Amino acid sequence: MNLGVRLSQKSQENEKNLFRIYSHLSSGKRINTAKDDAAGLAIAQRMKTQETGLRAGAENAGMAMGVANVAEGALGGMSDYLQRIRELAVKSMNGINTDADKQIYQKEIDQLKQGIESLARDTSFNEQTLLDGSMADMAVVTSPNGGSMHIQMKNSTLEALGIADLDVTSKNFSLDAIDKAMEMVSERRSSLGASTNALQYTRNYNNSAAINQLSSRSRLEDLDFPKAVAKKKQEEVMGKYQMAMLRKQMEEKKKSHMALF
Repeated sequence: MNLGVRLSQKSQENEKNLFRIYSHLSSGKRINTAKDDAAGLAIAQRMKTQETGLRAGAENAGMAMGVANVAEGALGGMSDYLQRIRELAVKSMNGINTDADKQIYQKEIDQLKQGIESLARDTSFNEQTLLDGSMADMAVVTSPNGGSMHIQMKNSTLEALGIADLDVTSKNFSLDAIDKAMEMVSERRSSLGASTNALQYTRNYNNSAAINQLSSRSRLEDLDFPKAVAKKKQEEVMGKYQMAMLRKQMEEKKKSHMALF
């Protein structure tokens, strides 16, 4: 094989190398296709899957915190209603009250009960009611592998709280039902608070783990720019040298051909 053919092949190889280097520089990636690093690409894809799963889990946890905050706020309103109901009930139990007085107390208590029922029936998130028993167990997917946490959204209607028939005008009336309802609401608020804390921890962990996954993938995938630029310059110089050698050979052949005549 003569020098010209070898130089031509080297020139073509040089152009391919330059094209590959430019493609890496334009993308900023060391691995653009499987032929660049098949094993590295497979590992990077697995890392990316974990990263996106962690970020999705963090977003799910954030949304679930919003749900828990909405529900806890509604339960806080119920607690306020119950406090007022108990206050009125205690006042109604005073021996100087007539039956008519107790009826007045009961009217306000009924209005407060309607407020509790309204909170239980109407509190919603993303068009899903939270406290009427229809979402007793909300699964929140927080793991990149599909694992989930569970948040209890217990039924908090008047019936479930045991005060649907609360009536201070009754001769057998006692504060027990109200106290029990208040305890139930407080327990549910505490449970939601604990769930919110757990979700916050999970979201923070997922975000941190996703950043670590991205950092590891970056070290594997990303291009070493100084090294790539140096390689590009080397290929460019080699390409110019090869072209100069080809031109020189062509000129020598031309001179040799003219000398024959």
